[in-house]
Amino acid sequence: MKNQETYAIGLMSGTSLDGLDLVLAAFTEVSGHWRYSILKADTRSYSQTWKQDLTAAPEMSGEDLIALHKSYGKYLGEQVNDFLKDTSLIPRLVASHGHTVFHQPATGKVFQLGDGNVLAAITGMPVVFDFRSLDVALGGQGAPLVPAGDRWLFSEYAYCLNLGGFANISYETNQGRIAFDLCPVNLAQSYVIRPTGKEYDKDGETGRRGSVDTVLLKCLDRLDYYRLPPPKSLGREWLESHFYPCLDKSSASTKDKLRTVYEHISKEICRTIQPGPSSKMLVTGGGAHNIFLMELLSKKCPVEIVVPDEKIINYKEALIFAFLGVLRMENRTNCLASVTGAKKDSSSGLIVYSD
Repeated sequence: MKNQETYAIGLMSGTSLDGLDLVLAAFTEVSGHWRYSILKADTRSYSQTWKQDLTAAPEMSGEDLIALHKSYGKYLGEQVNDFLKDTSLIPRLVASHGHTVFHQPATGKVFQLGDGNVLAAITGMPVVFDFRSLDVALGGQGAPLVPAGDRWLFSEYAYCLNLGGFANISYETNQGRIAFDLCPVNLAQSYVIRPTGKEYDKDGETGRRGSVDTVLLKCLDRLDYYRLPPPKSLGREWLESHFYPCLDKSSASTKDKLRTVYEHISKEICRTIQPGPSSKMLVTGGGAHNIFLMELLSKKCPVEIVVPDEKIINYKEALIFAFLGVLRMENRTNCLASVTGAKKDSSSGLIVYSD
């Protein structure tokens, strides 16, 4: 495949339920270096019904969960077909992250919703899905998976920070690339502001008007997760059992809670960053649009912060999943043991052919 352009589709659904991200990208390997271009990108917002079903999935019976697994795979396939209807390009594959229902790597329980078999049957294209299970079977966290793409597609940055439902970071060390989840971001601020009737704190303006509540900040800062060494990752279960209780028992106002959450997020992110000569940190994900949070990061982090163009901000993860699918089809490493803590690197993901 070297020096040959390969087209691939990447699908990403985040824990924040913002919607389904779709990317059509081209990849070329030249002299050991990868080049990419995003040819088309779109986000399909979830209907209220899909939001309800995806939120309820962890509590469903086995029979209902299997039915949802199939129907969500059908939904993914229909979205891909609609996404491609105005292009003549024929992608080599579809790579689907799926929607995270369970992420409990310590007990081996991980599940990404969206049956790749149904997705392949509807699109008629090869599909790569279930990227996490092999790594977990090898003793890893099964996440984060994006750092392999950071290494080969965004190597000019000392740090790659993504601000999604959770903040995760990726960077090179003498022992190889490492990456881990830092703290909640969009999930945390949405949880605080949702009782007011808003889905999120636009530009961080509500939090900007608040004051830091020292009692709440101390509760958040003292959570045990932050003292664990990597590899480590966060999931919905941790939020519900550890993070949200701090918010629930606080008597602070909504704006003060938000201001405190932003203070906590910026502290947790920036204490990981080490200054270096000409160090740059690429910041992507929905949280990169939060003006107030970005101001806090710029003040606290000892590196130059780079916010790329809109397509990379919004679609970097979907782009990288397309890339991970390309690597998987070539049976090349796409999951790094130095990141996840697995016994070894792997070429992860199930491949389904519809013909």
